[in-house]
Amino acid sequence: MCRARKGRAVSGGQRRLAAIDIGTVTTRLLIADVTSTIVTEVERSCDITHLGRGLTTSGRLSGEAMRDVAAVIGRYAAIIADAGATGVVAIATSASRDARNAGEFLAMLERTGIRPEVIEGSREALLSFTGATFGLEAVRVLVDDIGGGSTELVRGRISEETGERVVELARSIDVGSRRLTEMFLHSDPPAAVETQAAREYARDMLRPYFDTPSERPELLVSVAGTATSLAAIRMEMAVYDPAMVHGYVLSGHDVAGMTERLAAMPLAQRREMIGLHPGRASVIVAGAMILEAIMELSGADSTMVSERDILYGILLDAYESGAGA
Repeated sequence: MCRARKGRAVSGGQRRLAAIDIGTVTTRLLIADVTSTIVTEVERSCDITHLGRGLTTSGRLSGEAMRDVAAVIGRYAAIIADAGATGVVAIATSASRDARNAGEFLAMLERTGIRPEVIEGSREALLSFTGATFGLEAVRVLVDDIGGGSTELVRGRISEETGERVVELARSIDVGSRRLTEMFLHSDPPAAVETQAAREYARDMLRPYFDTPSERPELLVSVAGTATSLAAIRMEMAVYDPAMVHGYVLSGHDVAGMTERLAAMPLAQRREMIGLHPGRASVIVAGAMILEAIMELSGADSTMVSERDILYGILLDAYESGAGA
């Protein structure tokens, strides 16, 4: 779990909003003072909860996983109240979309006072794009958001004249770090035949997106835990510093080298690795393979890692629409 508090003052014209993202691997909170052009973080919290553990084989969320997430959401509700947020938007993504017992899970969360919306993959992709491109100058961009159950890819541009974000192609693809791990990476460390099968599957799932003719993006932006973890590993970051991670550029060589290195390690060794949260050690190999495939298929020589992700997108969308009031 990580938690950081940045301040509490709110000036006129701003709304203090809270965004919650309930994912397959992580559950996260961001409280910020928001306008259409400024997001000032007040408080951020993240917990590796592995909601999707075992989902690939069972089709259901486990009772333990649901209770773990509900406990975190209950704690978030108290943090939100203490921070004085005037609006809350909570979303649930891939694991909640896929699970046969998602209704039971949502009912459990509602008892905390938080009512999440299970959003479609296309909506998830657009929110990720909104967050990832916030503050960027005019550029043709491809955004990837590698989650535990799915990967969102959004190609678009930022208008030089108006600064408007224009989405050209957005897709949510059912290949994520936990899903790929549970499907293929069963040995410890993964056997060569398993890593080969996982890589081939990831490429096959992602390839149709890149088969659509388009101009090559000027910039690849990678958000979410796989990319931020790889940046922290690359910098040998003993204490995670989001300011250093944001904007860090990973080369294709960096990603390929770290993927090979991580895949050769047993889980216990990955858990001790500087820069990698122990809770993410079980899924980082698959996540790195997915990022490697995206870079190969897109032809990108490098990717810019961004801390501005779907949480920023949720906040900006809520501000513009008046949601969460």
